[in-house]
Amino acid sequence: MFLRQLEPRTARTTAEVLNFALWPFAVLTVLNRVFIKAVNGYITDDFRPVYNASLAFLNHKAIYNANFDSTDPHYLYPPSGTLLISPLAIVDPEKSRWLFILVNAAAIILAGYLLLRLFNYSISSVAAPALLLAMFASETVTNTLVFTNINGCLLLAMVVFIHLLLRRQDLWAGVILGLVIAVKGPLLAPLLLIALARGQWKTLITSAGVPIALNLIAWPLIVDYKQFWTHTLPYLVEPRDYFNSAIVGNAGYYGVAGWLTWVIRIALGVLVLISLWLLYRYYREDEVFFICTSSGLLITGTLVLGSLGQMYYSMFLFPMLMTVVLRNSVLRNWPAWVAIFGFMSYDKWLSDRWQSIGRSLDYLRVTFGWGLLLIVVFCVLGDRYLAAKREGRLREGKTLDPAWMHPELEVEPTTNGRSRTPLPEPVTT
Repeated sequence: MFLRQLEPRTARTTAEVLNFALWPFAVLTVLNRVFIKAVNGYITDDFRPVYNASLAFLNHKAIYNANFDSTDPHYLYPPSGTLLISPLAIVDPEKSRWLFILVNAAAIILAGYLLLRLFNYSISSVAAPALLLAMFASETVTNTLVFTNINGCLLLAMVVFIHLLLRRQDLWAGVILGLVIAVKGPLLAPLLLIALARGQWKTLITSAGVPIALNLIAWPLIVDYKQFWTHTLPYLVEPRDYFNSAIVGNAGYYGVAGWLTWVIRIALGVLVLISLWLLYRYYREDEVFFICTSSGLLITGTLVLGSLGQMYYSMFLFPMLMTVVLRNSVLRNWPAWVAIFGFMSYDKWLSDRWQSIGRSLDYLRVTFGWGLLLIVVFCVLGDRYLAAKREGRLREGKTLDPAWMHPELEVEPTTNGRSRTPLPEPVTT
C-alpha cells in the first residue's frame, strides 16, 4: 500500500499538484541538511563543549572552568542539564555527534507532525510537505543541525507541552516544561505564564519541582558544582556584544547609548504587555490561537529584550508561525512576513562590494525581525480592538474578530426572512 503512494501518476487537482511538487523538495532538503550540511559541520561547534562536559562529568572532573575571554562556544548548561545530557559521552565523539544530529532531526520532524495535528491537518494534506520544507530550509533548523545543538529536542518538548496544556494534563505538562528548564534554563520558562493565565496552576508544581530535584541529584556528582553559580551564571546574565541578536547585544556592538537602549527595550516591552493583555482578555477561549500566539509573543520578547538572543532560537516560534492557517491569525499580512524573513531566512547579506552596509544588514536583520514581529502583533490586535470598540462589539466580551473571520458563525435567513440558522462549519483538510 505504501509503495502504491510512490507510483508516478498525473495530478488531477491543485492540491495533488502541490503535494507532488513539495514532497520531493521537502524530503531532499531534509536529507541535505541532515547528512550533508550537518555531518560536514562548521567552524561553530556547539556539540564539542557539551560532549567534553559530559565526559568530564562521567569521569568526576571539573566542568565549569571555561575561559570566557574567548568567543568560542562555551559550556553553559546548569548542573541539572549536565546530568541529563551526560549519556552523550558513553560513545566516541564522532558517533555521538552523528547520533545527536539524528535525534534532533527526528525530534524536529515529530514536532512538525504534532503541529499539523494541533491545527487539524493530516500527512496527506498540502500543509505537511510545506511545513517540512519551510522548517528544514530555515536558518534555525539548518544551524541547529550544523552546529549540533539541542534545540530540536526542546522544540519537540515545547509542542508536547502545548498539547498537554490543551488536554488539561497539567502535571505532565509541567514535567515536560521542567525538563526543558533543567536543560536550557529560563529560555522557555515564560510559557508557564500561559498555563497560569488559563488557571492551570498544577503545572507550576512539576515545572519547578523537576529542575530543583535534578539539581539536587546533580549536586554531589559534580566536583565543581558551586562554580556554575559563581563563574558561569554571572556570564549568562551579562549581555555580550558578539553572537547576540538581542537589543543589548547589537547596541553594545554598535556603541548605542545606554539610555537609548533602555528606551527601545521599554517601548517594545510595553507593546508586548498590551498585546498579551488583549490576547488574555479577548482570546483565551480560542485555545489554540491563544496558546500559540502568546507563546510566540513571550519567546520573541524574551529573545529581543533579554540579555541573550541567538538567531537559531527562532525555532521556538514555529507554533506561532503555524497560526497563519487560522482566519484570525495576526500573521496574515506582508509586514509580518518581512519580519519572519529577517530571523528565519538562511540567506547571508554580507557583501564584497558594500561591506559596511552588508555587515549591518546581516547583523541587524534578526533584531529588526523580532522587533518588527512584536510591532505587527501589537498593531493587528490594537486595530481589531479599536474596530470592535467603534462597532460596539466590546460589550460582548468574547472576541475582537470581525464576523468574516468566523464563517461558521454566520447566519442564513429562512424564507420568512426572520428566523436564522447557523451555516454548516466548513470541512478542513
